[in-house]
Amino acid sequence: MESEGDIGGKQVKNLGSQTCQICGDNVGKNMDGNPFGSCDVCAFPVCRPCYEYERKYGNQSCPQCKTRYKRQKGSPSILGDREKDGDADDDAGDFNYSSENQDQKQKIAEKMQSWRAKYGRGEDVGAPNYDKEVSHNHIPLLTSGQEVSGELSAASPERFSMASPGVAGGKSNIRVVDPVREFGSPGLGNVAWKERVDGWKMKQEKNVVPLSTSQAASERGVGDIDASTDVLVDDSLLNDEARQPLSRKVSIPSSKINPYRMVIMLRLVILCIFLHYRITNPVPNAYPLWLISVICEIWFAISWILDQFPKWLPVNRETYLDRLALRYDREGEPSELAAVDIFVSTVDPLKEPPLVTANTVLSILAVDYPIDKVSCYVSDDGAAMLTFEALSETSEFARKWVPFCKKYNIEPRAPEWYFAQKIDYLKDKVQTSFVKDRRAMKREYEEFKVRVNGLVAKAQKVPEEGWIMQDGTPWPGNNTRDHPGMIQVFLGQSGGLDSEGNELPRLVYVSREKRPGFQHHKKAGAMNALVRVSAVLTNGPFMLNLDCDHYINNSKALREAMCFLMDPNLGKQVCYVQFPQRFDGIDRNDRYANRNTVFFDINLRGLDGIQGPVYVGTGCVFNRTALYGYEPPLKPKHRKAGVLSSLCGGSQKKSSKSSKKGTDKKKSGKPVDPTVPVFSLDDIEEGVEGAGFDDEKSLLMSQMSLEQRFGQSAAFVVSTLMENGGVPQSATPETLLKEAIHVISCGYEDKTDWGSEIGWIYGSVTEDILTGFKMHARGWRSIYCMPKRPAFKGSAPINLSDRLNQVLRWALGSVEILLSRHCPIWYGYGGRLKWLERFAYVNTTIYPITAIPLLMYCTLPAVCLLTNKFIIPQISNIASIWFISLFLSIFATGILEMRWSGVGIDEWWRNEQFWVIGGVSAHLFAVFQGLLKVLAGIDTNFTVTSKASDEDGDFAELYMFKWTTLLIPPTTLLIINLVGVVAGISYAINSGYQSWGPLFGKLFFAFWVIIHLYPFLKGLMGRQNRTPTIVVVWSILLASIFSLLWVRIDPFTTRVTGPDVQLCGINC
Repeated sequence: MESEGDIGGKQVKNLGSQTCQICGDNVGKNMDGNPFGSCDVCAFPVCRPCYEYERKYGNQSCPQCKTRYKRQKGSPSILGDREKDGDADDDAGDFNYSSENQDQKQKIAEKMQSWRAKYGRGEDVGAPNYDKEVSHNHIPLLTSGQEVSGELSAASPERFSMASPGVAGGKSNIRVVDPVREFGSPGLGNVAWKERVDGWKMKQEKNVVPLSTSQAASERGVGDIDASTDVLVDDSLLNDEARQPLSRKVSIPSSKINPYRMVIMLRLVILCIFLHYRITNPVPNAYPLWLISVICEIWFAISWILDQFPKWLPVNRETYLDRLALRYDREGEPSELAAVDIFVSTVDPLKEPPLVTANTVLSILAVDYPIDKVSCYVSDDGAAMLTFEALSETSEFARKWVPFCKKYNIEPRAPEWYFAQKIDYLKDKVQTSFVKDRRAMKREYEEFKVRVNGLVAKAQKVPEEGWIMQDGTPWPGNNTRDHPGMIQVFLGQSGGLDSEGNELPRLVYVSREKRPGFQHHKKAGAMNALVRVSAVLTNGPFMLNLDCDHYINNSKALREAMCFLMDPNLGKQVCYVQFPQRFDGIDRNDRYANRNTVFFDINLRGLDGIQGPVYVGTGCVFNRTALYGYEPPLKPKHRKAGVLSSLCGGSQKKSSKSSKKGTDKKKSGKPVDPTVPVFSLDDIEEGVEGAGFDDEKSLLMSQMSLEQRFGQSAAFVVSTLMENGGVPQSATPETLLKEAIHVISCGYEDKTDWGSEIGWIYGSVTEDILTGFKMHARGWRSIYCMPKRPAFKGSAPINLSDRLNQVLRWALGSVEILLSRHCPIWYGYGGRLKWLERFAYVNTTIYPITAIPLLMYCTLPAVCLLTNKFIIPQISNIASIWFISLFLSIFATGILEMRWSGVGIDEWWRNEQFWVIGGVSAHLFAVFQGLLKVLAGIDTNFTVTSKASDEDGDFAELYMFKWTTLLIPPTTLLIINLVGVVAGISYAINSGYQSWGPLFGKLFFAFWVIIHLYPFLKGLMGRQNRTPTIVVVWSILLASIFSLLWVRIDPFTTRVTGPDVQLCGINC
């Protein structure tokens, strides 16, 4: 019996008499005189010229067995070669082909192309490494003791791998293009192929050195994470659209960003000089007021630095949907786009109307994406029968709505907002049947609304015996705090065709189990339950989460996200793609800054140039692998980065440890830092593609360790090993549903890493910030995608009290993070979080603390006016110049910020006003509630923001007055500052002209507070149909001043003058 080595040797010996299977020439011999062997695995006969061409311009792998070619002796090195590859000599350089052998090289390309056309593409030919199917032949034996099939279902991409260590090692993805696959026409007569060959010939004649990764990084900026992950293509490939990058990072023009940066640095210098002056010039007769003001100003300076410098590197991004379609979604062929599981979360159907949730679900089912790649999961955390029945009605209406949307390509695909548009809906419509079908569909939707409204009206009064289902059995969720887990598949592959006989996306209702005595972790727990259910039933590699009131406004939103997540190079490092939040139903003036434009259009674009935007809770497409707590594949470091790079583009501390990641870390069961996950993506590939779990080094991926990490579910553990997504084809729907019920049981997460390292992280009511922070700390990056047509739109509370309660919840979550072990001030320094990104996370957690100095600072003007003292001594001319310079730099920063971002001055000003309003009310209460929760254990109830529609007229809710204790602090500030203005003016009138000079500084200070609180005052005044609020305010102010003035100079009052006490004494 011959050994494997003997067989391999015989195969190599037989090569001498074989001909190249690509070009037909003799295989030839290597530099040692032995027969040339290109592949050490299958010994597929390929001559050296074809081997060199394949390595330099092709797949770099054997055409037969798909094994990556090793560097043979005498062959030039290419990007991605490892030191141990082959017996290649170290000093072998790249071949610069002369014009003498250009014809030979062209023949090689043509022969290679014809060979592929003749023998087929196979699994890998003509596709980049990113498209390779990950083998699942070595999935471990689990609880049942049977090996589970690793074949993928039709719902998942067959050749889609999220992270391949081989590619991450620096391997180029430039390949030979199959004209049949890429351009729809066989042979070499295709124009694009000719252009590519001609470009390649011109390049060889000019002896141009191909662009290296280090050159790309230097041109795009040191330490730029996108620079090291962007697709590097030669000029000769620019005509090959299928191989061009799917997205592009666009820097802000230097004419806009450079003045902005200069003003920031100038403002920083002026601020330091200002603070130096303030500290070294106390006010002796008002020392307490001076000390308080200086402390507040120092805190404001720190807060400004944390907020300003993460906006140092703002970027824009462009996506290329046509290239995405050319690459993964060719017409007439099975789509290779990745499957996406979409999560919609709802709790209380009375605060979150079922009609709003239904519109969100309908927009998801009608999204422009392959039907078999979309699955919608609705989480009903309130276990309400109303939500269940409304979803049943929605699934029936979807059979008519979805084909209508796709037939006429309408936008948006939420019927409520589509029919409410005040536009010419016939624009660009050429089909004569559209008008008739639209009328019929509008009638169908109105009938659907009536049915849903009937369900809502019926649900207002709960029967004493509880709700009864149509089959006569009690509704399992009658007790919302004690009920079993429920899953209902309304639409899916097992049925559910639309009115035209086409399949519809999956629609699944999920209500997780709840029992007394268990901690359910509110929204974060519900989202983790959806992660597990979706992994068992469909296991899409990507997940989109939406609030129930956020519908898909742009039907191509998923494709926009895939331009980043499915990019062969950039996608391996991306944990999520965040879209900005846009809102409907907000008053024209946006009185309470509900649109939050400054945050979404300035702050998040700034973070996108560093390590990516923070996760804002909705409108975010996740990489499932990142949510499982894995770290991204390591990128090769090409050169040493500078100080600026360490701040903006990465840290150098781990460069020396990168090479040891695959050896030392895999042998250790516990990471050194809690930021680093237990398993890396390399571990997955070892366990799935390697030699199984027989050897000692693979014990970390054993059944026991996986179940301790992910929970006691065999099906779910298997799903985590499938990077391609999909479910085992051998599993029956009944088995999967039973397993899905198991993974949403209330005790499933006990003694696992759920909520601490996996999924949405627990410990804060703002689980979104914490979840994104953990991913960034592991080294992932996020992407900010701002398509021209907003991807998603939602509703926002326009009532003052509701808006303050919403801000209170956000601020309370930040305080909880600040007082937890996950505080970004001290957490995760052993990870790969960039310094400016850390600044941003620190700012998101400490901003509520600013409420305390802000409240004191807003009280100081009134105190100064009432006591006739001031926080600033009499200043010199030089000091006044610094004061004026500080104010000018503040205004200049804002103006230049608006210039590069496109944010309007009205939006910027509303943001400044609400910063003060929210700071002295909601943020202040959040600080005290957070301290009570952490120190005394007194928990505050989570209040769901009302999503009620505006049924009483245009913006009726805006003028509705709802009492809440949050209104007390800003109301008090308004009153005392108005009183202070009156008192200060009256004192100046009594004291003569010499007191008016110091008064102006105090009045300016007081009016600064009043102007910022003006929207709050309008909210207190309610609807003023006749008299504007500003008229009322000025009337009261002026009436008070003139009354005091009249008392001062009343000519009808007889003045009685007495003796001078100082001259005569008391007894005079």
